[in-house]
Amino acid sequence: MMQQDFKQALADVSEWMNAYQQNVADYPVVTALKGGEILQQIPDFAPKNAEHFSEIFADFKKIIVPGITHWQHPQFMGYFPSNTSPPSVLAEMLVASLGVQCMSWLTSPAATELEIRMMEWLRDLWGLPEAFSGVIQDSASSSTLIALLVAREKATQFEVNQTGVAGYKLSAYCSSEAHTSIEKAIKIAGIGQQNLRKIPVDEHQSIRIDLLQQAIAEDIEQGFTPFFMVGALGTTGSTAVDDLAAMAKIAKAQQIWFHIDAAYAGSALMLPEVRQLAAGYTEADSMVVNPHKWLLCNFDCSAFFIRDKESLLKTFTLGLIPEYLKSPNSTGQTHFMNWGVGLGRRFRALKLWFVLRWYGTNGLRDLVTHHLDLSARLEQWLRQEPHFEVLAQRHFNLLCFRLKASDEINMELLRRINASGKVFMTHTKINHQLALRMVIGQTEVNERHVWEAWQLIKNLAKDLM
Repeated sequence: MMQQDFKQALADVSEWMNAYQQNVADYPVVTALKGGEILQQIPDFAPKNAEHFSEIFADFKKIIVPGITHWQHPQFMGYFPSNTSPPSVLAEMLVASLGVQCMSWLTSPAATELEIRMMEWLRDLWGLPEAFSGVIQDSASSSTLIALLVAREKATQFEVNQTGVAGYKLSAYCSSEAHTSIEKAIKIAGIGQQNLRKIPVDEHQSIRIDLLQQAIAEDIEQGFTPFFMVGALGTTGSTAVDDLAAMAKIAKAQQIWFHIDAAYAGSALMLPEVRQLAAGYTEADSMVVNPHKWLLCNFDCSAFFIRDKESLLKTFTLGLIPEYLKSPNSTGQTHFMNWGVGLGRRFRALKLWFVLRWYGTNGLRDLVTHHLDLSARLEQWLRQEPHFEVLAQRHFNLLCFRLKASDEINMELLRRINASGKVFMTHTKINHQLALRMVIGQTEVNERHVWEAWQLIKNLAKDLM
């Protein structure tokens, strides 16, 4: 592509991006296309000859956009948001243009040092002690896996990396409502799925502390080494909060690594009332929060904090570093390739820098507070409607509710809501009852969007009562 062609293509794409951000609410939230309809429009083999960008971009608008679920739609309310924002988009455009790798200090000094500072900014924003060091991972799943691997090595005096996990009886603990990434990490780390204890929850969907203590005692009696415990600050199903202070106390007494999954709700630690709700979170050994969910940063951007940086480095640093990775002039510098699984790393810190400066910490606090206020308003409307019931305590901006009818009728209500194309929601189970999940957290969502969604739900429910 000639430079002039690229300049025109960039202008065309920028114009479309700006229009999309302004008009995303005009799209149906979810596509009405059936499975396979997109595939039918894409050739079986790559073209042999070059195509002009105008043709490629035309196909993007014709084939891809109609098949997109619009996560930035203000009435996309089914999953925790994957929020974007103008400064984040601009940063990602620059990152794509730079095309840098951030594996070591030498491969991108500015990227490395910006990441260090951005994690310090987030540490301060969320009230974590200075003892924590931070690194940006791609997802909470990766962050949890990294925490578990470090915990495994500490529990075995760093022998498993050398000799393998055979011969060790290790046990880990989380609630039955914990995220699936914990089970996946257990499998990858060779601990064995059967050695993950999923502790039942109470009526508030929080881990039963008494049953946790009982499970640990039984494992010790049977010769297991309890090594890893996960507390939730906002479960995926209902944003329940575990008793983190009690879990931290148990972990300290039993010398168990305590990891906190705050992937979604952790961004709200900017607010004093949330820090009070999360009492004990500063006692963790590690914690993960995803700015790509509730802090206006594009995916991927997962902030992983760890208290024992030296054990992290001991777990992941290669014993024999290949010559091509050695950096003679960067001794004593940070090399993030030693902070996780991947060697190659994206330049993720730039969007954090742009977002934090564009909005300021006060602006981000205002946004989170706005979402919490909107969810409180929805809860008020729900509780005033006799045909609906709220099934879980609202801690953040997720409401779990249902029509006072059978699970089958509620699933039909959900189907009709999503089929409308106006709102997208999901479901979960609360105390064995099906509940509709409604998350109010989009970048541009306002009271009108929530009110319109609520009116749609009520009107569709009338036909099912």
